[in-house]
Amino acid sequence: MVKTTSIALHLDDDELLNRFKNPSSKNYAFNLLTRKYQERIYWHIRKMVISHDDTDDLVQDTFVKVWKNLEKFKGNSQLYTWIYRIATNECLGFLKKKRNRFFIPIHDITNELANKLESDVNMDGSEIQFKLQKALLTLPDKQRLVFNMKYFDEMKYQEISSILETSVGALKASYHLAVKKIKVILKNEPF
Repeated sequence: MVKTTSIALHLDDDELLNRFKNPSSKNYAFNLLTRKYQERIYWHIRKMVISHDDTDDLVQDTFVKVWKNLEKFKGNSQLYTWIYRIATNECLGFLKKKRNRFFIPIHDITNELANKLESDVNMDGSEIQFKLQKALLTLPDKQRLVFNMKYFDEMKYQEISSILETSVGALKASYHLAVKKIKVILKNEPF
């Protein structure tokens, strides 16, 4: 397993795609691709849905869609950008379905996610980190996505623009608003 993961990390996307197109190495190539991006996708999704179980389901759904559509990938964007876009759409769809299914207002979803965050045995970190995560839950989904991608994933605006299919200017404005809101929340939150 370590050897496969190591190989996956060192192969560039073009090589993975070429191997995927070859019927004799298709499954192996997809396994390598999954190992290369699975952890990044997991944390991208986890920051949005908080729950480990929900995240696992969405990661699986993401890679099922990647498997089904990889042959159609035209290469107009980078492969990881395309995979992130699929994962992002899975997250947003999941959160929207959750709200619609139970007719839950946004603040109730925020409270539910905050409760999951508090009870998560896998959540470690300082109290400041926990409060930052709780503050992030108060942001609208797309604003939270932009903040997470810029702040935690250290993506460039151009990369985020490709994933979210939004202009760089709109992303900068969204990030700036998110930072302002988080500062206000953290300033008013006793430590």
